[in-house]
This record gives sequence, structure tokens and C-alpha cells, in this order.
Amino acid sequence: MNVSSVVVKAMPENLNDVLKSLSSSGLCEVHFHDEMGRIVVTIEGESLGEEVSKMKAIMNIPNVVCADLAYSYSEEELHDALLHLRKMET
Repeated sequence: MNVSSVVVKAMPENLNDVLKSLSSSGLCEVHFHDEMGRIVVTIEGESLGEEVSKMKAIMNIPNVVCADLAYSYSEEELHDALLHLRKMET
């Protein structure tokens, strides 16, 4: 499972429309927004490709100015890093 945080930007006058579109899209979960049009969402996917597809779909929502990746977590990367650390210990 991959989880990423994305900052979506909308013009302040379009904020409510973009919030409604994001909330009903099924692409992400909306967590925070401010009056300047910045919206923090999380997206989940079984693969990086699924997350990228969701982010592209968010970018194509009407009145979205941009969407930038802020943080990404991958269970597979964590697993690989733990295996590497264990090998280093021996």
C-alpha cells in the first residue's frame, strides 16, 4: 500500500467548487484547506502507478491550478530498507 500527501491549489474564488469535486471524486481524502486556495489531500494506491493516475486525475479537475506531491510512503520501500538494515547488522 502506498499513501501520499498532495497539496492542491485552487484560486480562492473557485475553492468551494474544487473542494466539492475533490470530496466526491473518490480519488482522495480532503484533510485541510485555507482561504488562499491551498488544499491538503491524501491519496492511496496499491502501486505507484495507481497513485500517479489518481494525481493526474486530480490535476484535471476543473479549476485545479496545480497539485504537488508533498510526502509519499510505500510499505514496499520500508520493507526493503528494513531488510537492508538487518543485513548490515550481521
